[in-house]
Amino acid sequence: MDQTTDQAEGGGRRTRGAAARRAARTGGGPGPSLPYITRKIREYEVLDEEGLELIERNADLILEEIGIEFREDAEALALWKDAGADVRGERVHFPKGLCRELLKTAPPVFTWHARNPERNVQIGGKATVFAPVYGPPFVRDLEGVRRYATIEDFRNFVKLAYMAPSMHSSGGTVCEPVDVPVNKRHLDMVYSHIKYSDKPFMGSVTAPERAEDTIAMAKLVFGDEFVENNCVTLNLINANSPMVFDETMVGALKVYARHNQATVISPFILSGAMSPVTVAGTLTQILAEVLAGASFTQLIRKGAPVLFGTFAASISMQSGAPTFGTPEPSLVSYGAAQLARRLGLPFRTGGSLCGSKVPDAQAAHESANTINMTLLAGTNFSLHAAGWLEGGLVSSYEKFMIDQDQLGMMQKMAEGVDLSEDAQALSAIREVGPGSHYLGCAHTQAHFQTAFYRSALADNNSYEQWEVEGEKRIEQRANALCRSWLESYEAPALDPDIDEALLAFIRQKKDSMPDAFT
Repeated sequence: MDQTTDQAEGGGRRTRGAAARRAARTGGGPGPSLPYITRKIREYEVLDEEGLELIERNADLILEEIGIEFREDAEALALWKDAGADVRGERVHFPKGLCRELLKTAPPVFTWHARNPERNVQIGGKATVFAPVYGPPFVRDLEGVRRYATIEDFRNFVKLAYMAPSMHSSGGTVCEPVDVPVNKRHLDMVYSHIKYSDKPFMGSVTAPERAEDTIAMAKLVFGDEFVENNCVTLNLINANSPMVFDETMVGALKVYARHNQATVISPFILSGAMSPVTVAGTLTQILAEVLAGASFTQLIRKGAPVLFGTFAASISMQSGAPTFGTPEPSLVSYGAAQLARRLGLPFRTGGSLCGSKVPDAQAAHESANTINMTLLAGTNFSLHAAGWLEGGLVSSYEKFMIDQDQLGMMQKMAEGVDLSEDAQALSAIREVGPGSHYLGCAHTQAHFQTAFYRSALADNNSYEQWEVEGEKRIEQRANALCRSWLESYEAPALDPDIDEALLAFIRQKKDSMPDAFT
């Protein structure tokens, strides 16, 4: 055997050995599921008392003088009039203090129930819950192709969210399956969450009747009485900023609030287009919109759970395109979190947002900026925590895997500083003394496996080892890990009678109407 052949075979052995070590480290799949985060670190705040009071006064002026429109919903307008608001056409003007008074019945903390009670999560207080990307019509698949999403992609992302240890919910519209009729796809989407995951899931909000279908399916899983008395779905209600709630969102809100299900009242803001260009002006508009929408839930049903939400991005003043990971939206989210705490409402913002078209350095920088802010703001519910690409147009398999790894870091960060006697490590310092090292001391040996967060994707080895292993970028490693997870996926148990009842309900609903793709 010549030297060249010997070196090649030796390199192959080293490559196989390195791959085996990596597989052993990651367990060949996801690790044990992590509980929802209970933050032990302080919230980062950007506004002092004077600033908060200024924003609140200005929001009250907007509510009273300019008003908020509730479009094409006579019931909503009648309820506001009966509550003491000044209703002029479709525009509602709110006396100072009305919205805040109504919100006194909204719970500051509640449990979001999963079909597996071990997966229940807390919304509010010191809890943080991560959910995957929501809404993209496209995917970037494992072959690197950008294409329209299918129901198979939807199922895959639900499976990945179920398997991701640092993901606490399977989410909602993890991608938009365009191969299923528009008027029927919500049935397959909700069923996928129930069938392929046992984590908490979100409901459909694209029409009131689809919200009703979500409730009906949830009752088949949890029981009628349980649903009416507990939160089993959390549902995204976007304000049509500036200062409008349309009939679709109001209709879905009414369905969920009536059945005691949580709504996330989230102004969808692109600053400079849908709100003023300034942080203070945007915060003022967000607060006014949330006060109107959130307090309306209490007119529908006192005690219905509701979140103070915001989705804030800036735009390029040259092209009009949305931008992510920039300072101004972070300042908006930090300020909005403070305003939510003053109202006593759970808070939603952030995620792993980026405008990049592929999971590259731009995607990493922008996503890191937003997910770090998400945790430090004291966010209770974070949508788009993994998989978001191209300004929300694309759900990316590879980026999902990279993001969920980063969420594990956020979980570790949230634990704060351990000041226990063992963590003070005086025994280690005494044992080692001056001039030696800690690698072999008893304290290090006892903690080396859990002392530091260890990424399943990041490569921190030498250049030579990286070269031998194939010079793989993190996207390639994420691709391989994603394929491994999907190949090893095993569905959580679902009672066969419940499964059959769900499928029968879906058949009946689909048979009752023709397909519609618009």
